[in-house]
Amino acid sequence: MVPTNYDPKTSEEKWYRYWMEHKLFHSSVDKTRTPYCIVIPPPNVTGVLHMGHMLNNTIQDVLVRRARLSGKNACWVPGTDHASIATEAKVVNRLAQKGIKKTDLTRDEFLKHAWDWTEEHGGIILKQLRKLGASCDWERTAFTMDDKRSESVIKVFVDLYNKGLIYRGVRMVNWDPKALTALSDEEVIYKEEHSKLYYLRYKIEREEGYAIVATTRPETIMGDTAMCINPNDPKNQHLKGKKVIVPLVNRVIPVIEDEYVDTEFGTGCLKVTPAHDVNDYMLGEKYNLPSIDIFNDNGTLSEAAGLYIGMDRFEVRTQIEQDLRAAGLLEKVESYENKVGYSERTNVPIEPKLSMQWFLKMADLAKPALDAVMKDDIKFYPAKFKNTYRHWMENVKDWCISRQLWWGHRIPAWFLPEGGFVVAETAEKALELAKVKSNNKSLTLADLREDEDCLDTWFSSWLWPISLFDGINHPDNDEINYYYPTSDLVTAPDIIFFWVARMIMAGYEYRKAMPFRSVYFTGIVRDKIGRKMSKSLGNSPDPLDLIEQYGADGVRVGMLLCSPAGGDLLFDESLPEQGRNFTTKMWNAFRLVNNWKVADIEQPLHSKLAIEWFEQYLRKSVETLNAQFDQYRISEALMTVYTGFRDEFSSWLLEIIKPAYEQPIDRMTYEKTLRLFEEMLQLLHPFMPFITEEIWQNLRERKSGESIMVSVLPTLEEYDNRFLTEFEHAKEVIAGIRNIRKQNNVAFKEAIVLKIKSNERYPKKFESIIRKMGNIERVEEVSDSVKGAWSFIADTVEYFIPAVGQLNTEEIKAKLEADLAYAKGFLASVMKKLGNEKFVNGAPAQVIENEKKKQADAEARIKAIEQQLAEL
Repeated sequence: MVPTNYDPKTSEEKWYRYWMEHKLFHSSVDKTRTPYCIVIPPPNVTGVLHMGHMLNNTIQDVLVRRARLSGKNACWVPGTDHASIATEAKVVNRLAQKGIKKTDLTRDEFLKHAWDWTEEHGGIILKQLRKLGASCDWERTAFTMDDKRSESVIKVFVDLYNKGLIYRGVRMVNWDPKALTALSDEEVIYKEEHSKLYYLRYKIEREEGYAIVATTRPETIMGDTAMCINPNDPKNQHLKGKKVIVPLVNRVIPVIEDEYVDTEFGTGCLKVTPAHDVNDYMLGEKYNLPSIDIFNDNGTLSEAAGLYIGMDRFEVRTQIEQDLRAAGLLEKVESYENKVGYSERTNVPIEPKLSMQWFLKMADLAKPALDAVMKDDIKFYPAKFKNTYRHWMENVKDWCISRQLWWGHRIPAWFLPEGGFVVAETAEKALELAKVKSNNKSLTLADLREDEDCLDTWFSSWLWPISLFDGINHPDNDEINYYYPTSDLVTAPDIIFFWVARMIMAGYEYRKAMPFRSVYFTGIVRDKIGRKMSKSLGNSPDPLDLIEQYGADGVRVGMLLCSPAGGDLLFDESLPEQGRNFTTKMWNAFRLVNNWKVADIEQPLHSKLAIEWFEQYLRKSVETLNAQFDQYRISEALMTVYTGFRDEFSSWLLEIIKPAYEQPIDRMTYEKTLRLFEEMLQLLHPFMPFITEEIWQNLRERKSGESIMVSVLPTLEEYDNRFLTEFEHAKEVIAGIRNIRKQNNVAFKEAIVLKIKSNERYPKKFESIIRKMGNIERVEEVSDSVKGAWSFIADTVEYFIPAVGQLNTEEIKAKLEADLAYAKGFLASVMKKLGNEKFVNGAPAQVIENEKKKQADAEARIKAIEQQLAEL
């Protein structure tokens, strides 16, 4: 007995367990089949599911499930990222709650706590993805710090170092004072801020008067080692060759000249602090200026500052303004809008800082990766992101790959007692190299000091499509040769530089091939008023709560209905509710069909025609869906099959073939309806895996291990478009009859007569359907308009229904006049298009032909309505 209501929770648990038990997600090398492979963008190991994950992973699951249904060997590889900065911060916070400082622990002691944290929290998000229906090959689950991935990372570092692409040196880097580590340029987010512009007085040495400098960071004056003017700036010519005195600090510094200085900013005088500004650093290098680092790693002022020692940098900014004003060295303060760099991970303002770090040269790696995207070897959807990618790749800077953290892949470098270092995959290999380099065969490992830093997390994830198949350690293994390059990457555009670009570089460096063929960029999930969803705003629902309330299928449909590629999704809870309502619609259709009694009786003509129509409709839908998936128009694809089931299958096909009350349905129609139902479920399955499996399993007897997810999609076949067009006309006629009944309170059980003014466009082929769906007693063709009848027009054909009871001519006239006004307005819009020379010359011939047909139809409709009005 089929239950009255569909229970998502029971169904989801049952079928996910079934899929897992029968290993339906697992993929292995099978050279007789075409592989389809997606690698998951690895979420942080300590993360939990949020709305962005929901959208991204739903889209991946849709693509993977459709690939399986298309007969491909689909492999979706899951995994997690160790997330150096985020995870280390969580571990430090937990230790702090226990009264333990990181500095109180040895590296090994700290790492034990980090691994404990990872084992406790890691993988939660992957378990949550199962609730969504994610059909990952869980047997392949990877972690960026597991043995294979770690070995791959170290091997690549050593290889790039030996190729001369990795180097170590003191450079200006982005410093995160909270995480206490360097960051790459891509990990800095620039935010518009309401700041202040401070005009400071620098006394000219041995003269009366001051040089005025405008700065947003007065707290850095303790690191000033020069003042710079533009040699072509007339207003500062008097400063050439002179020296000035730094306010409060009383250090005498030279005035240098360089055309780099913007004469329009402030007063045209620039304070030069080589240790704390990227551009100042370049001036310092050019003019051999001393560099004074005034900040400790945590953003407090160091001994080198000489003033405000131990105070936080922002506290100093407040204090120094007061002290400068008291000393008469503050000219003025103005409001100022500027962009400030923030750490992407900790959301604190970064500090430019001179630091010894490891860097990867990017210019040569970028060239093949740029060409691949620009030539569309790798396709971006939407294509607009190609320009973003191109701009970054053409201006790429060397990548700072070292981080001052303990959680991560430790840099495989060992320092020698007398100076210098060696790079090797293992300590033992490092010792052998050190003995050769130092010409000291008595060296032991105890004499060497391993680098304390670890690698940027992205240095492991840029290898992800290769390392998941062990393609670094074993570059010719069967799996990497079969699955690589992968098929599609689904990701957010905000990591196009962090991850997408770098994976492409790694692909060409280590496989001489692209890592994936297509990249689908999702949008950002926002609330209904356009704000980005976040915990801090409190506008982001818990995805698991949504699944509990609306079912996984309902949530998936809700998210995808309004999620164009690269476009933001405006989410509110009416969307998953709409999805849930659709599951109810599907279940009711199943119950209807399931409850029919079947008999070996003759197939009615209306049923035969309806089945034939829907077969043609399905063929056209398959063509449409193929085109939509080829262009990654996932939202449109869902709408195609959603409306197809709701409107065409449920509201038309099932209504046409439905037997009379307590009467059986013929076996031919029933069997074909089951097949069409199955095909609709197959098209819907990638979007709604659970309910489609539930209904599919119950439509017929199935063997153990059978599943809709490994059945075969309907294939593309030719269809009769004219047949479909005629049926649409028949639907218009039925809609017209129903409107007449509704407007004049004529009950459906009351049979009526339909008269048709002779017209070759009348869809006579479908008369049996029109008669059933309109409860028409008989159909008559007439040569002229019928007086004393209700009327309507469908596709320029005039239809009349003799009135049952009193005919209200005023109402009929009002309706005809409204129809006439609409038809004339429609014709005017068509004529405006056809009168536009640019449109006519630029549009395809088929489009022009369609517009001309609209013109002819509208003119015929207007003529028919005017004639009806004249005869009233």
